[in-house]
Amino acid sequence: MKIEILNSKIHNREKFACDEDLLDRYLKKQASQDVKRNLATCTVLVDDENEVKGYYTLSSGSIDKDTLPPDITNKFPASYSELPYALLGRLAVDNTTKGLGFGEILLMDALVKCSQISAQMGILGVVVDPINDKAVKFYKKYGFVLLPTSGKMILSIKTINKLVFHSH
Repeated sequence: MKIEILNSKIHNREKFACDEDLLDRYLKKQASQDVKRNLATCTVLVDDENEVKGYYTLSSGSIDKDTLPPDITNKFPASYSELPYALLGRLAVDNTTKGLGFGEILLMDALVKCSQISAQMGILGVVVDPINDKAVKFYKKYGFVLLPTSGKMILSIKTINKLVFHSH
């Protein structure tokens, strides 16, 4: 298995299937368009035959300061209504590889990238918008905090740096 940036000429996405039709369709129909338009990057986990076994997307974004807990927002000037975050828009693993830890491998790869980006560009952390309760449980294991008003979850760069640089 290897992790690479999506290349629609090399990587085969046709057989990819997870438990969410929305995530399957995105990979097969929209991911390469989003990449071309610079709306997101798409990173894939592929086997030796270049079959996609998992993927995630990253893009820049912001989050409404009012949806964050006061212990986070009171550190920033009142004039900032939106705070910069990286958006981990989608993360999915093929049904044939569920339970093998590839979700965690892809998440850690994304978090390492976000940590590196934060050294070059201001982002406070990573936002996810979990697709279901199973996804909420998955992200909670890594320290993501649920924002009750939006259903999104966040993880600070400070926590990411502890997670990715001290977990091994």
